[in-house]
Amino acid sequence: MQTAFESLKQLIYSIQPLSDEDWEAFAMLWKPFAAKRKQVITGAGEKEKYLYFVMEGVQRIYYFDEQQREATLVFTYAPSFGGILDALMLQHPSRYSYETLTTSTFLRISHHDLQALMQSRPAIESLIRQGITGALSGILERLVELQCFNTEERFRRLLQRSPHILQLVPHKYLANYLGMDATNFSKLINKVRME
Repeated sequence: MQTAFESLKQLIYSIQPLSDEDWEAFAMLWKPFAAKRKQVITGAGEKEKYLYFVMEGVQRIYYFDEQQREATLVFTYAPSFGGILDALMLQHPSRYSYETLTTSTFLRISHHDLQALMQSRPAIESLIRQGITGALSGILERLVELQCFNTEERFRRLLQRSPHILQLVPHKYLANYLGMDATNFSKLINKVRME
């Protein structure tokens, strides 16, 4: 079984390989962190203090407006990065919340340590830039899906990207993510399964 640091290294190297020296400097700053189910790790209005690496569990980033409407924006699960990226990098209060849906374990690195590494090690700065660019690409793809595809097409695209998501994430959050009513989501699952 891979250790958390081996999984982190594998993900990092899939984005951009680092020298042994850069990897050691980077790896030594990540610390373990655990959260209970339905725990808000970063709330709206708070600054994001950490970049997370998800080892176990499922989390979501969501928006909640003054009219009590909720929008699930992103799911995170192992092995991926988590946290509210714009609030982390800009160090402004977040407009979103980062919440665990299940008991979760992470490695995390503080904003301060990440910034210091980026300033002192060009390869780490390049790695973070590549990671942010990948995240932006995914967001743009999601915007196209939301604006151009109907709910069934969005559902099928989600299953293509993450076929295991139906077993990981409660269906009410998947329905919200897709912008549909939970009852219609159940009908859609049954329709797609029967095809």
